[in-house]
Amino acid sequence: MPTVAVDKEELFKRLEKTYTTEEFDKLCFEYGLELDEDTTEEVEEANKKEHSAEPPQLKIEVPANRYDLLCLEGISRALRIFLGKQEAPRYKLVYPRGDESKLLTVTVHSDTAKVRPLFACAILRNVSFTPQSYASFIDLQDKLHQNLCRRRQLVAIGTHDLDTLEPPFRYEARPPTDIKFIPLGKDKAYTAEELMTVYESEKHLSKYLHIIRDFPVYPIIYDQKDRVLSMPPIINSEHSKITLNTRNIFIDVTATDQTKLDIVVNMVATMFSEYCAEPYTIEPVKVVLPNGQTRITPDISGRDALAHASYVNSCTGLSLNSGDVSHLLRKMALEPTISSTNPDEIQVHIPPTRPDILHECDIMEDAAIAYGFNNLPDEFPAVNTVAQPLAISKLSDVIRREWSLAGWIEVLPLILCSHEENFEWLRREDDGSTAVKIANPKTLEFQVVRTTLIPGLLKTIRENRSHALPIKIFEASDVVYKDTSRERQARNERHAAAVWCNKTAGFEIVHGMLDRAMQMLEIPHIEMKNIGSAATGYYIKEREDPMYFPGRAATIFYRSSLTSETKNVSHDIEVGTLGILHPEVLEKFEIGFPCSALEFTLEPFKKQMQKVWTNDE
Repeated sequence: MPTVAVDKEELFKRLEKTYTTEEFDKLCFEYGLELDEDTTEEVEEANKKEHSAEPPQLKIEVPANRYDLLCLEGISRALRIFLGKQEAPRYKLVYPRGDESKLLTVTVHSDTAKVRPLFACAILRNVSFTPQSYASFIDLQDKLHQNLCRRRQLVAIGTHDLDTLEPPFRYEARPPTDIKFIPLGKDKAYTAEELMTVYESEKHLSKYLHIIRDFPVYPIIYDQKDRVLSMPPIINSEHSKITLNTRNIFIDVTATDQTKLDIVVNMVATMFSEYCAEPYTIEPVKVVLPNGQTRITPDISGRDALAHASYVNSCTGLSLNSGDVSHLLRKMALEPTISSTNPDEIQVHIPPTRPDILHECDIMEDAAIAYGFNNLPDEFPAVNTVAQPLAISKLSDVIRREWSLAGWIEVLPLILCSHEENFEWLRREDDGSTAVKIANPKTLEFQVVRTTLIPGLLKTIRENRSHALPIKIFEASDVVYKDTSRERQARNERHAAAVWCNKTAGFEIVHGMLDRAMQMLEIPHIEMKNIGSAATGYYIKEREDPMYFPGRAATIFYRSSLTSETKNVSHDIEVGTLGILHPEVLEKFEIGFPCSALEFTLEPFKKQMQKVWTNDE
């Protein structure tokens, strides 16, 4: 969840009360927030040592979908309403001199469809900034960029001093060589093409260059005198930068997602409209689209939803009437109205600051928060159900227990690994249809979802090379394969694997582990002389596998039953492999001793269960 740092003194001033850390932590919990840290002690220690330090801050974790809580203004406003110290503000659009024809106009050109087609904007008039509120204004934009805007890929925000510009404005898309302006923080003009090179060395901007770099045209916003406002989503112009003395702010928002565009422009405008001379007022802007249609932005009308007191009561175990529920919803900044025809129905107006409310269950949750989760009655469910473990989990527990009793140590490596570890280091090739790959991996270590447990076991041995030999470890967990026959295009499969590392290879050791596991699963061993007549069981056959040493590997086969239709070993199921690992595999994992490995799937051995108890499709 996002963490928001707010000035402690300023927040308590807005709440009209000085809280202890414990009291404020309790207040946050009641509202559904979490106080992560109070830096008061750190600041006091720094002051004692005569070190300069920021004022004490409260670091608060907020829900990821509560974009209205990403700044001091939003948190203080929500808590004041929750505590009954103010009513929910009514945001309104104020037209210049009451005439829609006087609205500032922005014309969107058709070429923007090639790169960043969506545009919205708003104006805040007669704003009075303090250093603190100015910093909060900038910080909210950063928080939205990193959170909802997905690091500016979906939405980008620009803010400008309207008094330095001359409307109407134009939102265009031009070739990078045709764009030239002085970017924010620079003292000379650059073409857009040159800026792509200049910003490669600047850490805070280089991560956004890829968003538009490969497009033939770049988005750009001009005023009537062809002065640049910004080149979204990269940088604003130095000419229109806002300062503490800025009185009128023009907010531009460009996007590739209409829903997120509307949320972002509403959030920035409503959160800081309290600093306008007439609080909570926003001046709209007329946007002329490429097809000639016009749109007035922002749309802060909110929306209406229907809730029922009976539904709230059924989910919370309470016995509230519609009036009680309405009172609770007002504490959460919603605007309820009881239906005149049905006393159980409540018409709820959802303000533009609450895009997190999508369904009636969200309204019910707000009512429960306002009532207090700790105050909800504790009751046993009216219906008792008896749970049972999944069949595959019961098998896994059998394997874990027996191998642990044999003196082996269970490990739990990560389910994600690098592509090399899953394929190249095991001397296997990727056929492109086996492994589920991460589209945008954060690091090279987390590129694919593992298709085998062996890399995780070998990495565990590598990190514990200082331990005394032998090292004997195992894991019983899931691997994942692509499966186009399923709706989710992938399937989980439970495997059991073990690796023995010692001065000798120990093939007979892992073979014994296989025999013990099969004995506990009540799977008989099939002798090679009886392979054609045995009804059920398992057996092993020599194989060639690049992961194992030549001539020192075997395939594990399982025969579930032998009927008149399947009197042929070709119907036996290959469930796993065992053998001595190839020296090149051990070299890749930096292991200096021979190792033997065993891995097999548990899926064929599970008993059938009712479908309601399984994840099978």
